[in-house]
Amino acid sequence: MTVTQGPHPPNSARGKRPKQGQPVIDRAMSLLAVFTDRRRALTLSEMARLADMPVGTALRFVSRLAAWGALERLEDGRYVVGVRLWEVASLSPRGHGVREVALPYLEDLFEVTRHHVLLAVRDNEQAVLIERLSSRDATEVAYRVGGRAPLRSTAVGLVLLAGADANFQETVLRKAPEIEPGVINMPEGQVRRTLSDVRRTGIAVIRRSVPSLTVSVASPIFDAQGAVAAALSIVVPDGSTPPNVLAPAVRATARAVSRNLGYQAGVTNDILTGSQG
Repeated sequence: MTVTQGPHPPNSARGKRPKQGQPVIDRAMSLLAVFTDRRRALTLSEMARLADMPVGTALRFVSRLAAWGALERLEDGRYVVGVRLWEVASLSPRGHGVREVALPYLEDLFEVTRHHVLLAVRDNEQAVLIERLSSRDATEVAYRVGGRAPLRSTAVGLVLLAGADANFQETVLRKAPEIEPGVINMPEGQVRRTLSDVRRTGIAVIRRSVPSLTVSVASPIFDAQGAVAAALSIVVPDGSTPPNVLAPAVRATARAVSRNLGYQAGVTNDILTGSQG
């Protein structure tokens, strides 16, 4: 892809130096990190400002990223994330690998609910949605494929947090929770009790009022080592079906995916429950 270089950066930006000791790869990645769900197309100057980088430096990095395919330039001169990044990301075993195994089971569960079926994995202190099946008439939900969600205030997030090691849980619980519109933020003590219930029952439930009145029911997916590899959930209009009616189908689907990932209940250590069987 040919990238047309713009005018030289303004004098005010020429003297700006990169942060001391910051590796070149980190500076390049910081330009990709400025894109979000609400910032999908950006000019060079906007990227440089958001990445706290001189425009001239940003131009050099952007040119290389575009040549490789990580960025693409639109006709109006703005940049968007390139499709090659998706191609590389699809090779992630925690993303595409789990999704590939889970998809047939997600489709079966979707046929039952006809609303939303979600699949998420944990990335540091957030959940990342790697699949979402939705009907045209399904109620509006907050997250898209590739989008990130908090651990403490989403059903998939609570499942992933409950399956994490104790030190990581403490790190998350000691921080102030992210403010989620339409969700009542639980205090630390309540979150601890909820995580204990999730480990005991294999089910997490969250209700929210924004962007619509919904209830989410999630369950863990285990890998061959017994670790929580992902979280599966269904999201339906609140009041349409009680969570205790939805839970068995969600749990059974998650167990089926787990078995196909090599998990063997009673043989593999179950990290979520802390027991065997």
